[in-house]
Amino acid sequence: MATMDDRKDAFEKKFAHDEELKFKATARRNKLLGLWAAEKLGKTGDDAEAYAREVVASDFQEAGDHDVFRKIRADFDAAGVDQSDHQIRRTMDELLDEAIAQVKQA
Repeated sequence: MATMDDRKDAFEKKFAHDEELKFKATARRNKLLGLWAAEKLGKTGDDAEAYAREVVASDFQEAGDHDVFRKIRADFDAAGVDQSDHQIRRTMDELLDEAIAQVKQA
């Protein structure tokens, strides 16, 4: 019975570790996305960093990426930035891949 308990504990630890890495990668992606969007919005320096923090914070409104996408889409629309939904989502995917690589290296 100890072997089954050990196995269960190992699976639970792996799951927790994987979820932590997923959370870190998503947060990092959101920061990178915020910096990308800030550049499109003409923000630089501290304003760009502050905007990136807003994007990261927007991810806590609901599960999934919809809240982050909606923020970027609304901000682009308000500022007249010409980016399609597809372009924004493609950038989100690309930056997630980059963020995962960064988290794995850290």
